[in-house]
Amino acid sequence: MQRKLRVRTAGIIVMALLVLSWEVVVALGAEKDIKIGCLFPTTGRAGRYGLDAMEAAKMAAEEINNKGGVLGKKIELLFTDEKPDPTFCVRVAKRYILEDKVNFLMGVVSSAVGLAVTEVSKEHKVIFVGTSHATTKTSVENWHPYYFRIGANTITGMRSGALFAEKKPWKKYYYIGPDYEYGQVQWTDFWPFLKKLRPDVEGVGESWPKLYEPDYTPYITAIMRGNPDVLVSGLWGGDTVAFIKQAEPYGLFNKMDYFHPDVGGNYEVFEALGEKMPKGLIMGTHHHLNWPDTDLNKEYVKKFRDKVGHYPITIGANSYVGVYFITKAIEEAGSVDNVEALVKAMEGIKIRTPLDPPGYTSWMRPLTHDIMQWRAIGVTEPNDKYPPAKYMLGKWIVFPPEKIIPSDKEVMELRTKRK
Repeated sequence: MQRKLRVRTAGIIVMALLVLSWEVVVALGAEKDIKIGCLFPTTGRAGRYGLDAMEAAKMAAEEINNKGGVLGKKIELLFTDEKPDPTFCVRVAKRYILEDKVNFLMGVVSSAVGLAVTEVSKEHKVIFVGTSHATTKTSVENWHPYYFRIGANTITGMRSGALFAEKKPWKKYYYIGPDYEYGQVQWTDFWPFLKKLRPDVEGVGESWPKLYEPDYTPYITAIMRGNPDVLVSGLWGGDTVAFIKQAEPYGLFNKMDYFHPDVGGNYEVFEALGEKMPKGLIMGTHHHLNWPDTDLNKEYVKKFRDKVGHYPITIGANSYVGVYFITKAIEEAGSVDNVEALVKAMEGIKIRTPLDPPGYTSWMRPLTHDIMQWRAIGVTEPNDKYPPAKYMLGKWIVFPPEKIIPSDKEVMELRTKRK
């Protein structure tokens, strides 16, 4: 009898210990940080993009963590240099998921890398919040439930450009863009849409330099031989700076209009060129320091400059909003572990951002998982309020999202037909 009692007592103790151990595991699990695995470039011509993106993301995470985090958890950001190599970045994304056990993927500047990483997201059912790459394919033919984009895509950038161009007297068009996914899709999104608006326009040439091309001389001479009314550019970042520097001595900007609707007006271009920025170039980008003129945008720009020591470039706002977007989704889903609940929450999110003009709130479009935001195109003019830049954009023409996004019918057709 005593032996049975001892065995029963031992069993109770073992069960109690197991329950206690399980409670400890659960408690520890409840205290785990929410991990976001980020990919941003930190070297080369795209390095400034990645460094500003990292700082903006860290700024958002610090603000959230200082207020107690989300659901009692802290936001932890993991960073890896995004090299222009999709194979390398796929390995990093898989390492984040399988070894670091991240809850989300975020970032990516290169559209080619974005297309590769989104397939990892799909395979492992880990939500990927794209904050920088713009190719439309990630939300059209390569769409899947676990991909969301914070920031404009090429359709909204180039359709706003086409609507702008429709009102101009330009007849002869020449295009230059980097010979990879982003540059190619820009032209595909721009030219057919413009031809529907203006059947009389004519394409007189295309140039496709490689990404990070050091010498644009052959392309500049080809453009000038084409004698267009307007040069449409799909270059970005350091490539835009290099092209403008090399084209200026040829007098290219005196012979034709220069139109860069998607990301030509990034702040780092004005910063790098200073007084050498030509006046009268027509440009857009995903975020402007001086538009919209709202308290939220001013606060974001000031906080970033106070923290980092320089003004943020366009990618920073997307990364900043990306962290808040993830946080809001977790709060609305009530969990970080239920991926399907997170997807549903993200599809319905409305969130005020530094990119929103007065009276407007950004929202996530369920069909494409693209954030719906306005686009603004301006003209370079003297402005020394954001040193070391000596020029900024002004004379704004703005486009609401409903004017520049593809219809539901177009999206479904693109998903099945577009190559």
